[in-house]
Amino acid sequence: MRLAKVKRKTKETKIEIKLNLDGDGNSKVNTGLKFFDHMLSSMIKYSRFDITVVAKGDIDVDDHHTIEDVGICIGKALDKALGRRKGISRFGHSFVVMDDSLSFVSLDMGGRGYHVLDLVFSSEKIGDITSQNIPHFLESFAREGRFNIFAKTIHGTNDHHKAESLFKALGISLNNSCKVVGKEVPSTKGVI
Repeated sequence: MRLAKVKRKTKETKIEIKLNLDGDGNSKVNTGLKFFDHMLSSMIKYSRFDITVVAKGDIDVDDHHTIEDVGICIGKALDKALGRRKGISRFGHSFVVMDDSLSFVSLDMGGRGYHVLDLVFSSEKIGDITSQNIPHFLESFAREGRFNIFAKTIHGTNDHHKAESLFKALGISLNNSCKVVGKEVPSTKGVI
C-alpha cells in the first residue's frame, strides 16, 4: 500500500494529512478556506488518490501560511507514499477545459522539485483565497513532493474556471505520473 501520514505544527498552522495513492478519488478536506477546499477536492477527485486534510491556520491574518503549509504537507506525504518510486509511470500531463477556460499541467516525478508556472488571474481574490497563493501552493507542493511541474492557464475570462481547470489538470497529471505501470525505477540512472 502506498500510504503516508504527515503532521506539521508551527506557530502559524497545525496540519494533518493522510494520503493513499491507490484510492478512488475520495477527499475529506477542511482548511478553513472554502475555495481552497474545493480546489483540493477537485485535484484529488481526478488524481484518484484518497486524502484527508485537516488544517487550522492563522486565516484571520490571511490565507498565505495555510495554503503554503498545506502544499508542504501534501508534498511530503506524496514523496513518502511514492517511496523509491519503483514502477511508476513518472511522467503525466493533461489539458483540461472548463467553460471559457483551458489549463495545461505536465509533471515529472523524477525526484527533483522544480516549477515553471504561467498562471494569469485577473482578480486579487478567488472566493476566500488570494489568487497569488495558488502558484505558491504549487511551488511548495512540487518542492516537497520532489517533482517538476509546468503549469499554464492557457485561456479564460473567469478566474474560478481557470483555477478549477488548473487543479483538475493537476489531478489527472498526478494520476498519470504516479500510477504503477512496471517493476523498475523509471530512470536510466536506476535510482530517483
